[in-house]
Amino acid sequence: VRHNRLDHIVGPKDAWFGVVAAGKTYADVTEALASLGVHTPADLGIRLFKPAMISPLDGKTVREFADGLEEIVVVEDKRPFLETQLRDLLYGGANQPRILGKRDDEDRPLLPLSGALEAALVEPVLRARLLQKIGADRLARPRRRIEVTIADDETPLPGRTPFFCSGCPHNRSTTVPQGSTAGGGIGCHGMALLIPTRATDGITHMGGEGAQWVGAAPFVNEPHRFQNLGDGTLFHSGSLAIRQAVSAATNITYKILYNGVVAMTGGQVAAGEMPVPELTRMLEAEGVARTVVVTDDPDKYPPDARFAPGTKVWHRDRLDHAQRLLREVEGVTVLIYDQACAAELRRSRKRGKVESPGYRIYINEAVCEGCGHCGAISNCLSVHPVDTAFGTKTRIHQESCNFDFTCIDGNCPAFVKVVPAEVAAGKAPLPHPEVPEPGQRVTEANILMVGIGGTGVVTANQLLATAALIEGKHATSLDQTGLSQKAGPVVSNLKITTELSGESNRVGSGAADTYLVFDLLVGTNANNLAKVDRDRTTAIISTGRIPTGAMVRRAGTEFPNLDRFRAAINPTTKAEDNLWIDADHLARQLYGDQTATNLIVIGAAYQRGLIPLRQDAIVDAIELNGAATEMNRSAFAVGRLVAHDPAAAANLLAPAPPVPIATQEIPASLANRSPELVEAVDRWARHLTGYQSRRYSNRYLEFVEATSEAERTVDPSSDALGIAVANNLGKLMAYKDEYEVARLHRSSEFKARVVEQFGEGSRVTYLLAPPSLKFVGLKSKIGVRSAWARPSFAGLAAMRRLRGTWLDPFGYTKERRMERRLIDEYRATIEHVASHLTGDRLGLATEMALLPDMIRGYSEIKAAAVEKYHLDLARLLDRFDS
Repeated sequence: VRHNRLDHIVGPKDAWFGVVAAGKTYADVTEALASLGVHTPADLGIRLFKPAMISPLDGKTVREFADGLEEIVVVEDKRPFLETQLRDLLYGGANQPRILGKRDDEDRPLLPLSGALEAALVEPVLRARLLQKIGADRLARPRRRIEVTIADDETPLPGRTPFFCSGCPHNRSTTVPQGSTAGGGIGCHGMALLIPTRATDGITHMGGEGAQWVGAAPFVNEPHRFQNLGDGTLFHSGSLAIRQAVSAATNITYKILYNGVVAMTGGQVAAGEMPVPELTRMLEAEGVARTVVVTDDPDKYPPDARFAPGTKVWHRDRLDHAQRLLREVEGVTVLIYDQACAAELRRSRKRGKVESPGYRIYINEAVCEGCGHCGAISNCLSVHPVDTAFGTKTRIHQESCNFDFTCIDGNCPAFVKVVPAEVAAGKAPLPHPEVPEPGQRVTEANILMVGIGGTGVVTANQLLATAALIEGKHATSLDQTGLSQKAGPVVSNLKITTELSGESNRVGSGAADTYLVFDLLVGTNANNLAKVDRDRTTAIISTGRIPTGAMVRRAGTEFPNLDRFRAAINPTTKAEDNLWIDADHLARQLYGDQTATNLIVIGAAYQRGLIPLRQDAIVDAIELNGAATEMNRSAFAVGRLVAHDPAAAANLLAPAPPVPIATQEIPASLANRSPELVEAVDRWARHLTGYQSRRYSNRYLEFVEATSEAERTVDPSSDALGIAVANNLGKLMAYKDEYEVARLHRSSEFKARVVEQFGEGSRVTYLLAPPSLKFVGLKSKIGVRSAWARPSFAGLAAMRRLRGTWLDPFGYTKERRMERRLIDEYRATIEHVASHLTGDRLGLATEMALLPDMIRGYSEIKAAAVEKYHLDLARLLDRFDS
């Protein structure tokens, strides 16, 4: 190192202040000095030392660097390593300088001992030390950090946390029976630790799975534990964990989560892997008392498969039974959950190695009650809550669906199986609008891109970096992915410069020029907002609302209002220049593919002059990437059009199919009320006419009118109670019995939606579990082809006139009697409230009127919701009357 002069010293002989940093940290120091306005360190008497080899340091070079310095600050990640060597080498020398690093000259913390250093952490340290000898006027002013304030009545915006991929086998396999606990471990299944309801506790290194329980078991009353163990870890070192548990005669069930690949790090083959039958024999040889295999396809094992004696092979639907059985067996038992990794299957399907199912699952949103049962049992990120005019419903996100289809087990008749029509040869060409070049474009930029793992954020970074190289510019980038491939957050840093700067490849605090937000939740993360600046950063934000795992698991967990995100991003950026676009909606409508979202946002940023690259360089990079080139080129052009002429971009979208709906006039007294009340009354009145009859709808209108009149008597400006009654009485009166489900399934609107998404000629099979068949023991849904179902649906829909009469064959069930009773109870409650209404009781009355919104679902799910409704109603009614 000394002979080849590899150590790097920069600075004058008369310097008084020195900084030591190696590797990546040296770039952080360079950037920190630049943010201080110090582009030529020699001007301020600063000397820099970048050692090429951090151990051992060359004493001669260190002494040469330190000669004449008064103070040295050592900047390094984690514990003091260079700092200790510097002290040893310089101790006792003539004119030894002060050496600071993790602590200052008064023994106070200076630089952190944990985490990664970045320029934003180094800059204030260097500023404080330099101000000892130079005036503040010689340094750039410190950046003002803008804190996003939250109102007292608001909860913080939710974060984007990692979650199981759609169809991930660990989504089901990590559940445990009531009363049991599982130990966590290394692998994708470790995300069970993030789900409070999973009863998963603790984590360990690879090969140590279950060691905590082996040590704790003799000293506690808990008789048994489960331990999650991925197959990659098993073949690496986890078999030793099983062996030590057997040796200790511990009551434990190892849940070997066998998905065929090391999924957490990209789908590699697990070294030393063996097929499941052979694995059961190995476990028997190790002394495992009993083994059960559960799988999504028990028939996939060959007839001559040699499982260990006594091994049971069951369908995954018997997981709970298998776990309850094994936890009663003394000693070490094993449950092997055998199902292929969903992400790897998706890759294999894209590469043509695995055939895709010939059908898709679709939800008729009109039939859906938005109860969230399908999301609760599948725990799947492809089951999205969606807002509609008739409340929150559920939609299958087809682009991310990995064909696990657990969601169809939801207690709901809204699911249908669709065999898509063959794609016509003459498919319409993708739009490539011509847009004039931006009037002015930056020449250099720090670009920060944030989004969700698996949606192409890293690819977007790679495309722009490649385009920069094509154009002859310099690009330095950093992708911070973490658990991003599991729907976690991704942060991509990109610096495009005309000259090689030597600065860090991370966009520093307040240093972003362009902020590309592909996901609202990641875009409002405090750490990411710390990288933007009100006087420097322009943001292009996609407003698509992608639910988190928590929103899928818990029905009724709403996505925050867009205004909340504006209040977080606009004050910290150049709000007047920001662009908010629903790129996600454009991508779905134009391409049927959400991955086009990022290129739409990039196109908009380019048109605003925020990308320091030529159009041809970006297009060439898209071509070089070689994936979906036609779609990505089109999406880039559409994004440019959105920024140039939003109205013209909207015209690219096909109009929504017309919705045939019954007519119904509303009373003049209601027609003059607030637009929200008029809209709600009109919507439900028309719906109830189609649901039953005009007479039935008139009953609804008369009641809403009377309630609204009572509300206006105590507060002439208020319509809150009227709106609540209009929506919730309509909901209760339009309960979904057999007649209504049949009417909605055969509606022309539903047929138009299927054709719009899957093409003309798509074949539909309805997945139904009629209540009448449940009584004779039907436990799963049956599929009824459209050709057979539609005549029956037509007959049932025509019979709706019998609803509620003594001739109604379905009206005598417990559920139907409950639904009719709810209508009468609600009307009686509102009549009581309206007759005793005062100004100070209006808010409480409105709260009661809104309660039926919690009544969702079918059969036992609805019954449980009704029970809670009655409890809440009684509590509020007591408050109202007192």
